[in-house]
Amino acid sequence: MALMDFIRKQFIDVIHWTEEGDGILAMRYPLQDMEIQYGAQLTVRDSQIAVFVNEGQVADIFGPGLYKLTTRTLPVLTYLKNWDKLFESPFKSEVYFFSTRLQLDHKWGTSNPITIRDKDFGMVRMRAFGIYSYRLSDPKKFYGEISGTREQYTVDDLDGQLRNLVISSMTDLFGESGVPFIDMAANQDELGRALKGRLDTVFDRYGLVLDSLVVQNVSLPEELQKVLDTRIGMNMIGDLGRYTQYQVASSIPLAAQNEGGIAGIGAGLGAGLGIGQTMSTAMGAAMQASAPAAVGAPLAAAAVTPQSADEVMATLEKLHALVGKGIVSQAEFDAKKAELLGKLV
Repeated sequence: MALMDFIRKQFIDVIHWTEEGDGILAMRYPLQDMEIQYGAQLTVRDSQIAVFVNEGQVADIFGPGLYKLTTRTLPVLTYLKNWDKLFESPFKSEVYFFSTRLQLDHKWGTSNPITIRDKDFGMVRMRAFGIYSYRLSDPKKFYGEISGTREQYTVDDLDGQLRNLVISSMTDLFGESGVPFIDMAANQDELGRALKGRLDTVFDRYGLVLDSLVVQNVSLPEELQKVLDTRIGMNMIGDLGRYTQYQVASSIPLAAQNEGGIAGIGAGLGAGLGIGQTMSTAMGAAMQASAPAAVGAPLAAAAVTPQSADEVMATLEKLHALVGKGIVSQAEFDAKKAELLGKLV
């Protein structure tokens, strides 16, 4: 009796795989020198596929379910081994289990900047990163292209290869699309879909399905990003004339708090008659653009150098009226008054 028990232990009559932990894509069932009992039970759980391999050649493939292993359920293996219909002896065959679960939250990113030709900035170096998910769909392809006869093949073993495939395809996509960097950064969802479409066939070659690919960020190296920020700021400000007007208008409240009032702006910006005239013209234009139509004329007149005593007096009267309305401070009026009267001397 003990001898019969020993003999029975040399035969496998139940074949199944309980996945312990995450990250295993393929696992060879540990048969060692033991044989599979004819009529043995094969259990394939949800999110698994079992494959029988004979001398390196994929034979029968089983999806989720419970199977009794006979010549009827192993037609390809029966043919390869030339079994007749009455075969009822133990047999040897390699059995591999493959996990078809969705492999989530795998990260990809450019370890070094990618150089592309950009319509707006010329040659630029850019970075990108994101996440992707995939699952094993064709164990025959995966066995032939990737895992082979290894006892175990994990997600970590495959991660580097897939990440390089993503980056390589992304580089080609960026180079061929001709889409400016600004548009890429503003349309990351569309960029992710385009990149996924390019990678679908690549993943299929290995028996995988790319479930999703997300571009989370597209950016330039720090030194180029500073240049881009400067350009964006200039575009927001407009041309140089408008920029000068903006700076002068912004300086007025600060100058009013300092000794000399508005007259101090010229000294702060620089010395010389030319600079003072440029500042005065820009200030007049800025104040005219921001003030109501009724008070625009006096401000414009104040920016023009008077030619006679009558014009000076008229200008001072208009400025005094602006003081009463709170548009011009008393300090600013006094400074302008001193300036205009000085020109009459």
